[in-house]
Amino acid sequence: MSQDNRGNATNQRQPQGPSLGRGRRGPGGMPGMGPVEKAKDFKSTLRHLLSYLKPFRAAIFLAIGFAIVGTALNVLPPWLLGDAAQVIFEGTTGRAEGGSGVDFDTLATIIYALIFINIGVFLFSLLQGIMMASISQKVSYNLRKAFYAKINKMPLKYFDKTPHGDVLSRMTNDIDLMGDSLGQSLAQMITAAISLIGVITMMVILSIPMTAVALLVLPLSFVIVRFIVKRSQRYFKAQQKFLGAVNGQIEEVFAGHQVVKAFNSEHRALENFNQDNDKLYSAAWKAQFVSALIFPLMFFVGNVGYVAVSVLGAYLAIAGTIAVGTILSFVQYARRISDPVNMLAQVSNVLQSTVAAAERVFEFIDETEEAPDAQSPAATENITGQVTFENVNFGYSDDVIIINNFSANIEQGKRIAIVGPTGAGKTTIVKLLMRYYDLQSGRILIDGVDITSFKRDDLRGMMTMVLQDTWLFNGSIMENIRYGRLNATDDEVISAAKAASAHHFIQTLPNGYEMEINEEANNISQGQKQLLTIARAILLDPKILILDEATSSVDTRTEILIQAAMDKLMQGRTSFIIAHRLSTIRHADLILVMDNGDIVEQGTHAELLTKDGFYSELYHAQFES
Repeated sequence: MSQDNRGNATNQRQPQGPSLGRGRRGPGGMPGMGPVEKAKDFKSTLRHLLSYLKPFRAAIFLAIGFAIVGTALNVLPPWLLGDAAQVIFEGTTGRAEGGSGVDFDTLATIIYALIFINIGVFLFSLLQGIMMASISQKVSYNLRKAFYAKINKMPLKYFDKTPHGDVLSRMTNDIDLMGDSLGQSLAQMITAAISLIGVITMMVILSIPMTAVALLVLPLSFVIVRFIVKRSQRYFKAQQKFLGAVNGQIEEVFAGHQVVKAFNSEHRALENFNQDNDKLYSAAWKAQFVSALIFPLMFFVGNVGYVAVSVLGAYLAIAGTIAVGTILSFVQYARRISDPVNMLAQVSNVLQSTVAAAERVFEFIDETEEAPDAQSPAATENITGQVTFENVNFGYSDDVIIINNFSANIEQGKRIAIVGPTGAGKTTIVKLLMRYYDLQSGRILIDGVDITSFKRDDLRGMMTMVLQDTWLFNGSIMENIRYGRLNATDDEVISAAKAASAHHFIQTLPNGYEMEINEEANNISQGQKQLLTIARAILLDPKILILDEATSSVDTRTEILIQAAMDKLMQGRTSFIIAHRLSTIRHADLILVMDNGDIVEQGTHAELLTKDGFYSELYHAQFES
């Protein structure tokens, strides 16, 4: 060891620990940073995010302990390398003066110490990285669970005004970004802070004058980082905006791919995509260019400090106030003092991006949920199906009311047809009955009980709804029909299919009831899909049946089969039939004719034709040809 007051030091390269490179690329190719705009409320969102880390406090403290030990060990190698250089220097100069030469025993001891220290740094960094990666993925897992649970509690009006692609992006992209960078950010901050403290401490021990010169570049480094980060954020905000536009356009074109091809609009869609893509490229290029300036500028500033330290070290060595080994150790510290500064700058951006992503996720999780169910819900066991609408007023927004003072009394077991032009409010009526939306005023009662007195699950459990737009999932035909009642047996599923006149066509398919419906459900016809959804409704055996244009997508022959099945199904059940095809509702017990949210006429088919009013006009307009 040299005669200088030497202490613990660090190695050539800092930091150790989990690499930011495993995250997505961000400003200037900085690892771990996604193109996310700055959080609106950084502190509040960060506190909310940290609350998801509380269950893992013990594991986090253990990981931080590993980081501290690994970083502390990593401070030693430069000091030891300086000792090795001093041993060689003293041995070489001593031999020239007749001494014994280089002390290889001491040199070997230093080399063994360096090997064991670097192995220790690797092991502690590996353990810390594994633990933080596990913690961050568990947090992502919990966030996804909370997010998905929230979806089921959200009112439909939220999804009416929010693009589905935006909700999907929050659940996938934003949570992925949080998972990729959250654990790394925390570990990197601890590592960088300990590294910076350790390096400066060792530099002070080695030489106060040289430390003062080396630290002169730090304020300049912080100013550069702050300036560039501030400027780059506006471009990343624009990048995120145009990225959303591009994603939305892609989703829209793929969803309507057949329509685009039918109207030969491929070139127009491509032009629109290219316009948005060009804007995205411009914003992304500016963001990457500005943020990429950090590395060359920090490298330049670091080199200036390195040159100044080297010159001063040479002067002090000539003056005999410092040893050669000390200069070597100090130069290594001077070269790497900017590493923790750079790391803190990167982590600052990563953390900012992470919190911005978290803010979008928490905005959804904190959205107002559906009004809670009644604390003492009404029972549904003896419900018969009498439905009463009392002065119902409703609008999807408070300033535009589309159902105006609607009143009707539907007796149990009656077939009620609701007809009218598009936009008259027909489908809205049954959505209100199922309490997909709450009223502005008025009441809806079932057997004299306000529907708000029932639990939503119980209320919807006594009804079933067959929509105009069929929905089937990727799975077997048997599974798709059983979705109406998951505990139904195979025989019950087949009976429901027979009642819906679907059994015959199912038997003609490959594998019959075990045939897989693909993700787009385009390996069966539209009419066949509608038959399966009707079979699903039959299987549920509801108190109240709602058919919303249920036969609009089938041919005349299939419609006759479905109508016969519906006649059997509707016996003894209160049924609401929404139809544009007026031939399907001639035998309804009561027809409500709606226009602009009001009932303008009501009666049977024959009575309404006799009145020669609005219904008569609609009916004859369909059949006059």
